[in-house]
Amino acid sequence: MHDLNHPNRETRLANLKKLKTAIDQGEIQAPQATGFVNNHIHTTYSFSPYSPTKAIWMAYQSGLTTAGIMDHDSISGAEEFIAAGKIINMATTIGVECRADFSNTKLSGRLINNPDQKSIAYVALHGIPHTQIATVKEFFAPYSAERNKRNQAMVDNINNLFAKYDISLGYEEDVVPLSMADEGGSITERHILYALSLKLMNKFGKGQALVDFLKNRLQLDFSTKIEQYLLDANNQFYAYDLLGVLKGDLVKDFYIPATTECPDITKVVTLAKDIGCILAYAYLGDVGESVTGDKKAQKFEDDYLEELFEVLADLGFMAVTYMPSRNTMEQLTRLKILCKQYNFFEISGEDINSPRQSFICEALAKPEFANLSESTWALIGHEIAATKDLDDAFFSPSTIAKYPDLNERIKVYMQIAKGN
Repeated sequence: MHDLNHPNRETRLANLKKLKTAIDQGEIQAPQATGFVNNHIHTTYSFSPYSPTKAIWMAYQSGLTTAGIMDHDSISGAEEFIAAGKIINMATTIGVECRADFSNTKLSGRLINNPDQKSIAYVALHGIPHTQIATVKEFFAPYSAERNKRNQAMVDNINNLFAKYDISLGYEEDVVPLSMADEGGSITERHILYALSLKLMNKFGKGQALVDFLKNRLQLDFSTKIEQYLLDANNQFYAYDLLGVLKGDLVKDFYIPATTECPDITKVVTLAKDIGCILAYAYLGDVGESVTGDKKAQKFEDDYLEELFEVLADLGFMAVTYMPSRNTMEQLTRLKILCKQYNFFEISGEDINSPRQSFICEALAKPEFANLSESTWALIGHEIAATKDLDDAFFSPSTIAKYPDLNERIKVYMQIAKGN
């Protein structure tokens, strides 16, 4: 297989071109397109097994019709993602996921959609016009610098916790090399825990000794299914499965609350308006069994969902993004009713950051979620139009005046996407 995760961006893209040529010449069988979409794919520019190029290849091989990049606090992988999409002839969208501070709203003190901290919520900037990439990089640069200071402090906390086990992490030596920080990528808690996973595997090996350490010394709780994964020394995803265990139950022991690295939500709203993108709240909902395997059963915004929507509308939000595979139909029916009430654009996206995850969300095949495929094509149309002229963005004042009905606007922008 051609190396689509090669350290060099141009080499990654060149290898993808070779694969596409092999497909065109019949040497490799082309996958059958399924019609499915996914607007929330993480890459190595935040945390993921996939470079932007490989993410496109995986999406293509999965039969996706469109794919969207969504890295944490970074848009540095977007141009490669766009280029890879053009090589493989796949429609793409670009965006950024970030944490924003809601302390100055009525949601202050609430656990919103962030498992680790109250008053902080994940939001998504979808459909960023390509002319605005530099502006987005400039916006997030100081927040990433602050995040890295906290990352170092959390590594220090981990070292204090694990000193008695003779385990130590070096931030510059062990964590940073796992990231794309030198090319504008972000460094997250997952990078830190992946580095810790590698250290644990090196000390205990794969199998019973490590499982015993996790259960008896660290007192971590995990399912029988995960335990079987960790007992399997031939498990090719071992480090990611171990990361999931650590993220699910260890974070609270070393976590430092994020402060200066999270922009006030009003600043994010202003950015979204200035660059002509679509700002979406990332609905989590009360969690039972986590689809990503690294979230415990926990209550989030469902108890005050109506109040949440009021706050979002007052702030100037335009959309909600959610994962149909993660929630119950009862949760999603309630969410969709509120989206209709507030005239919010609904966007789908399956949070891809682990090799065990499928790029396909089978729930999108259900009739009640047909609008999510339509909204993806409208999102693509928006990105095309807004890249040419910000006045033609999906939520620009002139566009809303021309097409005040949201459903009509979706149809119009779908046609823009399909015609390009």
